[in-house]
Amino acid sequence: MMRDHRSPELVRLFAALADTTRLRLLNLIAGREVCVCYLVEVLRQSQPKISRHLAYLRKAGIVEARREGKWMHYRLSEPRNAEVAAILSSVLGALRSERPMQADAAKLARACCAPQRLVLPAGAPRPAALSATHSPGTQR
Repeated sequence: MMRDHRSPELVRLFAALADTTRLRLLNLIAGREVCVCYLVEVLRQSQPKISRHLAYLRKAGIVEARREGKWMHYRLSEPRNAEVAAILSSVLGALRSERPMQADAAKLARACCAPQRLVLPAGAPRPAALSATHSPGTQR
């Protein structure tokens, strides 16, 4: 009988990366903390669907959540496994050069920073930039 020697962290990571919506979410929260309401608006998908994808990313250990009142905020988490951290960093770098991902990032910037913001729930918090200590590939 052969034993499976694959790293469970790598398996979870690649499963998490195997979906376009999850890649779009990772691109949007890279380097910042974002309220789920903005993710729903930018991706034009239902809140339950976005939340399911974010839960998948949390289970993979690459996203963290924080509640502030009724709002859930998401940001990247520093993977404990160095290989996972390196792969995630490479993927995020590749995503930044993709036109659809750049368009999503521009929508997020308009949603939180433009005078005529997209229609969002009243009081929705603006995405917060994170320090370098919260970016994948850096030590906490």
